[in-house]
Amino acid sequence: MRLPQVIALGGSLLRPEESENRKIWFGKLRQLAVHIEGNSRKLGIVVGGGLPAREGIDLAKNLVSDPDRLDEVGIAATRLNATIIQQILLDIGCNVAPEIPHTTESAGQYFLDYNIVVMGGTTPGHTTDAVAVSLARDCNASDCIIATNVSHIYDKDPRNFTDAKPYFEMTIDDLIKLCGTDRLAPGQSAVVDPIAVSIAAKNQINIAVLDGRDVDLIEHALDGKEFEGTLVRS
Repeated sequence: MRLPQVIALGGSLLRPEESENRKIWFGKLRQLAVHIEGNSRKLGIVVGGGLPAREGIDLAKNLVSDPDRLDEVGIAATRLNATIIQQILLDIGCNVAPEIPHTTESAGQYFLDYNIVVMGGTTPGHTTDAVAVSLARDCNASDCIIATNVSHIYDKDPRNFTDAKPYFEMTIDDLIKLCGTDRLAPGQSAVVDPIAVSIAAKNQINIAVLDGRDVDLIEHALDGKEFEGTLVRS
């Protein structure tokens, strides 16, 4: 049996600015799922919380002081987004697990019977990047694709620095130096979660970071083809 592949879909990808772009994106994602299943492959999709997570955390943070409790709000949003993806794929007859797993261990068990498993967050302090890398670890996968709304890992935030330079390939140690190892605050985002990087380093999992707004890039990476993005070698 072929080992499952794992991708993390940033929550922002579910809500492109224009509704027409969103329909096209979801349509291509469904085509990708059909492609994977049609070739008897297995795919784990871990979905981020995006805007619903940030809005929920903003609503609660003035009344909730415990960061773990705020993370639970974000986790609930990731599972909502995961359910959206799950139902879209079930609607076209894909062999998708009928439940949204709450642990990467239970997600791994679903691959015994299903080609596609969709899940969200699991534990406070772990973003869905960390969940995706953990799922890759539990499925014995050597790679994890992180599909976000930026094209590469940069040496500094390209939204704030016009001279930010992209990395096309780097080592996991280089990435640790760049992003550190500290837990992100509830609702905080980074190109790659430091906890995810630590898990990848410990388990020798390669990470690919790419712009998930272009589903073709995700497909190229899953198929082992060249893709535009950053490859992080463990």
